[in-house]
Amino acid sequence: MTGDSSTHDWIRETALEENTDTRAQGAAANPVSDTAPDVFELGDVVLQSGLTLRAAKLSYKTYGELNASRDNVIVFPTFFGSNHTGNEPMIGEGMALDPSRYFIIVPNLLGNGMSSSPSNTPQPYDRARFPKITYYDNIAFQHRLVAEKFGVERIALVCGFSMGAQQSFHWGAMHPEMVERVAPWCGSARTSRHNFVFLEGVKAALTADDTWNNGWYDRQPTKGIQAMARVYAGWGPSQAFYREKVYLEMGFSSIEDYLITGWEGRFRATDANDFLTMIDTWQNGDISNNPTYQGDFEAALGAINAKAIVMPSETDQYFPPEDNEIEVAHMPNAEFKVIPSIWGHLAGGPGRNPSDTRFIDGALKELLSR
Repeated sequence: MTGDSSTHDWIRETALEENTDTRAQGAAANPVSDTAPDVFELGDVVLQSGLTLRAAKLSYKTYGELNASRDNVIVFPTFFGSNHTGNEPMIGEGMALDPSRYFIIVPNLLGNGMSSSPSNTPQPYDRARFPKITYYDNIAFQHRLVAEKFGVERIALVCGFSMGAQQSFHWGAMHPEMVERVAPWCGSARTSRHNFVFLEGVKAALTADDTWNNGWYDRQPTKGIQAMARVYAGWGPSQAFYREKVYLEMGFSSIEDYLITGWEGRFRATDANDFLTMIDTWQNGDISNNPTYQGDFEAALGAINAKAIVMPSETDQYFPPEDNEIEVAHMPNAEFKVIPSIWGHLAGGPGRNPSDTRFIDGALKELLSR
């Protein structure tokens, strides 16, 4: 997976070109509107855990128009700690996800603060009492949105980054008759043990704050969230990212400025219990953990008959290429394509690094042309 020296020279050069602050880059990359997302009322839903989440809500945003034959649909789920706006740098005219050609649905992950979450659910399931949410739950509700709200029977593509990638795998396994293509990047069909342990460290940092109070805090456990952000900062980018001081090319004045502004500042915008809900969903990610496959992981992978391109980042520390390579071997119509980047997991972040975005966008165009 490491490539030769000429490959790494190319990685080094392209990783540094055109970099700007992530937020400014995202705003410039796509001409989407600033209107608030829509809400699909799910009603009272029984979760995979057996608990009933009452008056559940799925927040979503659409881009483009649904055509008369209802066959131009792309589902693009959100990733950890983000919402629909975080996906927008991958959406734009001339890009693979072109709203002038496709009807792009971006459903917000349960627990992200927009869809039903600990921070917006009334008692008795508010805050620390919010029930555990699985990917099985997320995809079941997204399927209802697509089928009931829009009357869609075929999906041209399901794609996503990180937790969005994991949802893409789940879509392919849970609805193989409906999904024509899947493109997960920087994510896996099942969360590895090593990935699980990384997230244990993230949780431990957050919950060590006395203010957390077992989830019944009166104010956000800021120290815990900041500690969590610093743990995360050691895992999101790669060692080469820090060695080459890419953060300076991004506009940060020092490594401390990068940690405070690029990580702590972003993480403090999210509720602590919302973080813990998303982490639990991530830790228990497994496309076979459902009544259909009953733990048979290889059977679940084999059921993904959609045309697929699976794209890990060469330097991702918790979704390494080796895991995807094993998964692709069991998928009947899948191609394995590694993103050559020193940005680690962040290589897949929509709009984070122009060269990585171009690589992913090119693969999506290739897949959609098939």
